[in-house]
Amino acid sequence: MIPPTYFLYLAALLFAVGAFGVILRRNAIIMLMSIELMLNAANLTILTFGRIHADPHAHAFAFMVIAVAAAEAAVGLAILVGIFRNRRNVNIDELTLMKY
Repeated sequence: MIPPTYFLYLAALLFAVGAFGVILRRNAIIMLMSIELMLNAANLTILTFGRIHADPHAHAFAFMVIAVAAAEAAVGLAILVGIFRNRRNVNIDELTLMKY
């Protein structure tokens, strides 16, 4: 049996990679993927603590986080496709569409 601390270390590593992706990269698609990675790390943490405490409600809560992540990805990609059609660019530093 794998100790739960390994899962928590993996979740922390995934969250850190996602956070660095959001902070360091300026491409909106990479930023969306990094946010998805951070949400998956949160799911892993939720499920690990649910297993430690033998709480079956953790699975339902993780399922809700997955649903929110899917909605975020769908809406985010729809917005990015609309911006790309108008600007031909998805670089965050060059997008000033919402300023005016």
